[in-house]
Amino acid sequence: QLQLVESGGGLVLPGGALRLSCAASGFTLDSYAIGWFRQAPGKEREGVSCITRRSIMIVYADSVKGRFTISRDNDKKTVYLQMNSLKPEDTAVYYCAALTSPRCSPSSHDYDYWGQGTQVTVSS
Repeated sequence: QLQLVESGGGLVLPGGALRLSCAASGFTLDSYAIGWFRQAPGKEREGVSCITRRSIMIVYADSVKGRFTISRDNDKKTVYLQMNSLKPEDTAVYYCAALTSPRCSPSSHDYDYWGQGTQVTVSS
């Protein structure tokens, strides 16, 4: 059974940091590009970052460039999202998703498998 499980969310002060993990089971992670998306209450889901199978291509949304870093460890079947200098506007449910393509896509509709999400709240 193909499954993605996010972890690492929580409550953090503005300026703080969190590292999200996306663990895959039931499939070979290195066959997929992995994207991170987020959805805040009342807003559409938006792409945050994406990394291709062998980390050749990495993309970030303008809103997180310089603050977030995506990485992957295919042996551990895990993708990470290191989030630094967090802002209240980063508050959202964060999802990871798998894409059967050699390239990243900004559209959530292109992704084949999704995790259940992890809540990130940035607040004082």
